[in-house]
Amino acid sequence: MDAETQATTVPAAPPAQAGTALRSANGSASNTTKSAGSPSPITVPDGWETFDGASLGKDDPDLLNSRRVALFFYPVAYVPTDACAWEGALVQIDPTAEAFVDAMAAQASTVSTPVVEVMVGDYAGLEFDHAAESDIDITNCDDDKLRIYSDSAQDCNGTGYVTVGERETYRAVDLNGERAVIALYQDDESINPALRKEARAVFDSIEFAKPDE
Repeated sequence: MDAETQATTVPAAPPAQAGTALRSANGSASNTTKSAGSPSPITVPDGWETFDGASLGKDDPDLLNSRRVALFFYPVAYVPTDACAWEGALVQIDPTAEAFVDAMAAQASTVSTPVVEVMVGDYAGLEFDHAAESDIDITNCDDDKLRIYSDSAQDCNGTGYVTVGERETYRAVDLNGERAVIALYQDDESINPALRKEARAVFDSIEFAKPDE
């Protein structure tokens, strides 16, 4: 089978924190919800791998320096008011999809597209694209990185951009009082369009199911 037809379906894992991913024995990942919804398996084409139990991705073999697409399932509790001057700028946000969207739209040194309402399985979600401002000089930023969000108040440990070409598509979903955030990441616009399409298909396949009544 070629890379587009060979696929791995990861069985649903035991419930975990909303919006996280769990490492499985075969190197793939499954996304889960907590009490808000039931786990949903992720089917990925051949060549995808997990990195830290909360993300999975695939490299473009035609590009050097590990140009890749990835999916992130990191918890988001804090967003810096400025993605460039992020040290000491973390602000805790309410656990709603709207609070996350508003904080990201207001973030300095980055830009967001208008929000689109989408269905993510049984739950409504909010989708938008997020990227560095086109004229930002990242070498002048704290630690030479743009930092987008964090799950810690002590250090901004979420996604870090080191080039202007990096961008993400986010889906934020309210799960009965909990927020799940899924990010589709690409680190360069020159990534093979077929790989970007493949990543988008995996992203679109992720669903959250309401528990049985």
